[in-house]
Parts: sequence; structure tokens; C-alpha cells
Amino acid sequence: MSVARVTEITASSHKSFEDALRIGISRASKTLHNVKGAWIQEQTCVVEDGKVSEYRVNLKVSFILND
Repeated sequence: MSVARVTEITASSHKSFEDALRIGISRASKTLHNVKGAWIQEQTCVVEDGKVSEYRVNLKVSFILND
């Protein structure tokens, strides 16, 4: 039997929400071992001069704890 833990992170990108998701998962995987999944809790963006300048995602990342 394995035990999982969930942690919340925020990631951002100047390209897209999908890119912010990729950046967040990539960064989380450097610190958290056995990352198994994630879900987007919230998407927000920063608007400057009437244009989106930054995309942000709040993620909940699940990972399996080592024995």
C-alpha cells in the first residue's frame, strides 16, 4: 500500500496556461519525487495595456511518499 501527499504550487508563463502547467510540473518534479498527477485549481492572468502579459495556474500536485 502506498501513501500519497498533495501540495499546492503556483506557476506562471508569458506564453499560455498550458505552458504554465508544464513549467509547474517540471519544477515540482525536481523537488518532489514520484509525482503522479496534478489538477488545476485555478487559472488567472495579468493584463497590461489591455493585453494578457502573464498566465498563472494554481496546481495541486500529488506524489507518492517513499517507504
